[in-house]
Amino acid sequence: MKPSLEDREKLVHEATLARTRAYAPYSRYQVGAAILTEDGQIFSGGNVENAVYPLGLCAERVAIASAVSAGAHRVVALAVVTANGGTPCGACRQVLREFADTDTPVLIGTPDGDYHELRLEELLPESFSVTDLKEVQ
Repeated sequence: MKPSLEDREKLVHEATLARTRAYAPYSRYQVGAAILTEDGQIFSGGNVENAVYPLGLCAERVAIASAVSAGAHRVVALAVVTANGGTPCGACRQVLREFADTDTPVLIGTPDGDYHELRLEELLPESFSVTDLKEVQ
């Protein structure tokens, strides 16, 4: 399934809404993410900080965990919205790679609805995935 322009705009909208629900009392850097699964469902999440900083959760991983918890295992697009158009961290890129192909569109947006699109391959070149594990077995 290739996401349509309407799908892309809906994802950015849902990520923007998720950003407003983020729990970021320490950094005040709210992040919202939304993913589109191969069956057309959208799952969203906001970042969840913790006083013990390493225990915080990124919005992208919250959205992916929500989808997996509902039984979805293939991501066909992701949108992430931050105040300044920040991209997913390295850990989120690798988790996304577990559930998405290298040509999966990643929409990087801001709260005003503007966004640009990259492919996962551009964010995580020469990625490691389950296919690499199969080659050694």
